[in-house]
Amino acid sequence: MSFFKRLRDAIVQKSEEVTQKFTDGLAKTRDLLVEKVEDLVRRYKKIDDDFFDELEEILITSDVGVNTVMELIDELRGEVRKHKIENAIDLQPILSEKLVALLKNDEAADTALRIEDGRLNVILFVGVNGVGKTTTIGKMAHMFKQQGKKVLLAAGDTFRAAAIEQLEVWGDRVGVEVIKQQQGSDPAAVIYDAVQAAKSRNVDVLLCDTAGRLQNKVNLMEELAKVHRVLARELPGAPHEVLLVLDATTGQNALSQAKTFGESAGVTGIVLTKLDGTAKGGIVIAIRNELNIPVKYVGLGEKMDDLQPFDPEQFVHALFAGLIQQETEAENPQG
Repeated sequence: MSFFKRLRDAIVQKSEEVTQKFTDGLAKTRDLLVEKVEDLVRRYKKIDDDFFDELEEILITSDVGVNTVMELIDELRGEVRKHKIENAIDLQPILSEKLVALLKNDEAADTALRIEDGRLNVILFVGVNGVGKTTTIGKMAHMFKQQGKKVLLAAGDTFRAAAIEQLEVWGDRVGVEVIKQQQGSDPAAVIYDAVQAAKSRNVDVLLCDTAGRLQNKVNLMEELAKVHRVLARELPGAPHEVLLVLDATTGQNALSQAKTFGESAGVTGIVLTKLDGTAKGGIVIAIRNELNIPVKYVGLGEKMDDLQPFDPEQFVHALFAGLIQQETEAENPQG
């Protein structure tokens, strides 16, 4: 069996395990990216410089990121030389595997949240306004409750009008209490109260909201630093996760936010919301490869359970598997 056939068959097999949520949630990106790749492969029977130039453009317009695309194209050129690939179709499964490798970045396990039984786990949420931070907290609270964990929310965004009320709405919806103070209060004081309440009530997971003013505001970063100090003092080792919430539909702006928060807020992972609402889902790859921060969860819809743990293989195979499967079936019409 040829190298290419083994690779394609392996991807088809993996694709059968892709959940419907990933398949449906990535429909817009798949329509843009895969249809263009499919057209490219169909038009170029032989791989040449023009083929790579067009592939480069397709990936960049899908927000994969210029630096990442340049690395990827260089690697693909290397594979073409190494395996003496001539047919463009044979390059597509290799592209899939390369994208999976970029997303894993040699750390397959780091997409899991660092939650341990028998301790109070504190997750701090950061990010600018409008990215779906409060909604993400609510959905994650629901997820932990479904796992049988005791959850508490902290309304640490005391700056934005209605932020506290919005979190309370989610608290009521999922049946989780919210620790709060008045608008304009010191966020670190709210987090302090929440930690004390969580300790006294034997809470498993404390989810802390924070203000989402523009990412270049010095006072916001100072505020976050104070929250970090309070948490570290009251609960050594906390926060156990700092999750940056980004809106996938903002594309390269999300990458800019990730760079700023990653440097200033000690971000340990990213939650990418509204991935189902964009045709430029390649931003996942750019964030992972250019910032070396793992994407831990993705928003794939509006429902309570549409916040999904991020799985690199599911992501890539939900995008490309249909194309590879079509090629395999075309080569083996009798099945």
